[in-house]
Amino acid sequence: MNGMKKSFLRVLSTGMIAGMLSIGAALPAWASDLTTSELRITAGSTSAYINGSKQTIAKPYKFKGVTMVPVGVFKKAFGSEIRLEKNDVVKVKEGPHTVTLTIGSSIAWVDGVKKEMGAAPKMMNGVLMVPLRPVAAGIGATLAPSSSGEMVIRLLQTDGSTDDDEGSINLDEGKTRIGNSYYGWSMNYPSDLMILQTGEQERMMTFGAEDSSYYLEVYVSDQDVNLDSDDLLQQLVQEAKEAGDTVLDRESIAKGKTPYARIVVKDADGVLWEMRQYIKDGRQYDVYLADYGALNYKDLGKRAALLNSFQPTYVQSDRTIKDLSTVDEGMRSTWNDDYGIELKIPAGWSMDNTQMIYEAKDGAYLQLRVTSAPKGATVQEWSGQLDKWMRETFTPESYEPISSYTMDVSGETAEVNEFRYNFGDGWQTEFDVLLQKNGYRYYAEYTFPEEQTKDREWFKSIMKSVEIDFDTVSDNFGQLDEDPYLTDKTKNVTRTSKRYHYSVDIPRYWTPYNDRFEYSPVVYTFTGGQFSIAASEDKSIEMTVSQLREAYAEATKTRKNFKLISSEEISFAGVPAFSFIYHEVDNGVPYTGRQIVFEQNGTTYTITSGLNDANKTEVQAAALEKAVNSFTFIK
Repeated sequence: MNGMKKSFLRVLSTGMIAGMLSIGAALPAWASDLTTSELRITAGSTSAYINGSKQTIAKPYKFKGVTMVPVGVFKKAFGSEIRLEKNDVVKVKEGPHTVTLTIGSSIAWVDGVKKEMGAAPKMMNGVLMVPLRPVAAGIGATLAPSSSGEMVIRLLQTDGSTDDDEGSINLDEGKTRIGNSYYGWSMNYPSDLMILQTGEQERMMTFGAEDSSYYLEVYVSDQDVNLDSDDLLQQLVQEAKEAGDTVLDRESIAKGKTPYARIVVKDADGVLWEMRQYIKDGRQYDVYLADYGALNYKDLGKRAALLNSFQPTYVQSDRTIKDLSTVDEGMRSTWNDDYGIELKIPAGWSMDNTQMIYEAKDGAYLQLRVTSAPKGATVQEWSGQLDKWMRETFTPESYEPISSYTMDVSGETAEVNEFRYNFGDGWQTEFDVLLQKNGYRYYAEYTFPEEQTKDREWFKSIMKSVEIDFDTVSDNFGQLDEDPYLTDKTKNVTRTSKRYHYSVDIPRYWTPYNDRFEYSPVVYTFTGGQFSIAASEDKSIEMTVSQLREAYAEATKTRKNFKLISSEEISFAGVPAFSFIYHEVDNGVPYTGRQIVFEQNGTTYTITSGLNDANKTEVQAAALEKAVNSFTFIK
């Protein structure tokens, strides 16, 4: 009978029920146990209100215009049943309704009917985030925005208590081991073990007991040297000594599939630790366990079963292992909330999500940037300006455009320019992706050594993964900088130093490395070149010039790619000066350098400039020469 009551009420709109109540109509006796549960939630806030009571939840966020919330709020607010099946299928059940979601897919099934949600459920810091509107509507709730910006979700249901456990999906069901498939390790998963933290892109994972009786850490690093168990033991003991720990027990285990070493130490706080090291397939695995109740090294024996279960292997087919890795098909998801950009990056790359810079050890490099678009400007104009910038930066022999085409990026058409350039140490391939929308420009630069053909596929995979919430930038920012690559190379800004009594004109397109002019030195860099001014009140001009001459003479003798082109006395900024011009090949890159040394009122100045041969275009050479010659003494 209760099921029939719920089913009947599902066909009544909230407005009808409210209308019946407002005119004083008498409800049937069976409806007396009905209540309306209310959830109020705001994107970006960890505070939610359930029937007026404040609750703390994982922070909801907006992606592609869709508000994503922790799936557990439906259990907190309405007591909905949430069940995990087949590792990635989640079912949200409420009365006769079932919403079936698949992690990573934007398709949902609501009571057997296929629905497009606009965004896919995803794991964020161990919490499953799901689209709010389609799930709420799917279980029969109503949604409406409030005047304060909250989303108000109401559900009419029979009176009953709800469970406040936000983590209502049992992701650990059937899991007896825990591990990381990307870094290749696994170990037993005791019922009292809690996951505390993941760091350094999953290289470090920390765990703790529910009763805080012990702490466990697994750290994975690269190790090219093939060490045996004795080497590992020596390494462990040395680390303990450097940390000031007292070694209580040590052992080298050479037998078994994977030899390892272990030691037990007492740290400066009196806590006993067991530390182990393993080597396998170019990786070193460090396992640390602290037992806060141990008084004697033998007490750690009760943790032996857990430590002995550790293996530097991961069996993909073993469904009893809870995989802590977020790597999927060799890629790791990453995002920048400020700009509303989500993408996948090859798993081994370093990631700076704040600057949106990502790098591989083999020289591949990706940078994303968001800037304001000039009013009325087009992508085609932008593309032409970037090509002009490159031609002004690289000599014709060092730069070659390859092709231009379009590709889909987050549902929008972007222009892609492929070209190659060479500083002198080998050709680089670069893809520039240009997308303009709502007055903002989205730019991606992917660069790699030309011979690394696999990076072409990585580029396609990365760009295919990019998802952009185009409303986020306008919500978070006003006017942004324009693309720095479009800065006019002929424009300068005058900088002065009161302490050292000089002024100099600096091209606006140069990047300041150290631009505090009341200190020494000031340093600027630009593509293929650098410029600096050093001022010393301690070294005489005679000493400075003498040291430079000795350095140049030594370089001529010992460095085959070094040549001193000229050494002469000149007049500079109205005073006598010494000028040195040299040419060198540094790490395969040929460049010309110059140093000018002069003195005024007891201060010795040294202006150093350099420009790669590949970047010695008429525009860049003129800008550098103009900056050098603009140096002027002031009172």
